[in-house]
Amino acid sequence: MLILLPPSESKRAPRRRGKPVDLATFSFAELDAVRREVLVGLDAVSRNPDAVDRLGLSAGLADLVGANLDVLSAAARPAIEVYDGILYEALDWNSLSPGARRRGSTSVIVQSALWGPVRPRDRITGYRLAMGTRLPSGRTVVSTWKSTLGPVMSAAAGRGSIVDCRSGTYAAAWQPAGALADRAVAVRVFREEAGRRTVVSHLAKHTRGLVARWLLEADRAPRTVADVAAVVAEHVHCELGPGTLDVIEPA
Repeated sequence: MLILLPPSESKRAPRRRGKPVDLATFSFAELDAVRREVLVGLDAVSRNPDAVDRLGLSAGLADLVGANLDVLSAAARPAIEVYDGILYEALDWNSLSPGARRRGSTSVIVQSALWGPVRPRDRITGYRLAMGTRLPSGRTVVSTWKSTLGPVMSAAAGRGSIVDCRSGTYAAAWQPAGALADRAVAVRVFREEAGRRTVVSHLAKHTRGLVARWLLEADRAPRTVADVAAVVAEHVHCELGPGTLDVIEPA
């Protein structure tokens, strides 16, 4: 099973002391050159006089530009401890059983704009970078990753199910194709009231975090999309469709 998660805009405050990032220890070492390309691009963008605009930050978040310049020198910590927000609060990694954390250490992949795909224990630092940011190379961050992720992610998927909890922006970096698409589902969240369904947007992150948690805590790792749907159905009404798993929340 592979569970794909988005990063979060908010990051936990960095530690004051600790070892910096070591790219040689990251999962997917074959992406090292691309990671360095994006890191160099982020540094150049962040040193630009119009960095706040280019990074899509509001004036009140201008101090995050400075943090971007320290991503390779600041104290690193496991990715699962860096990312914050409602999805990660719902996942609540630290309260998972030891077995669920062991499963998640290999089956969970976060699609970071800066670091690329990382596993929970890969040690990263906080940053602010959007997939749509244009790098000095002329390419956007998403197009930079999209050009390289196919073989890497296909290998990571193995033979099990693929559960995509990413938002569209991050899903654009890699989509399961061919035979992989037959065992992949994107988790969508709807609210139903009086027989009418509406799409849940921001709060869908909370539901996706719960879905990831339920799958990690399952007695057995779901091998097929039908297995995935069966685990989720133990907790909430859901419907399995071609390439999708729709979670239906009551009003």
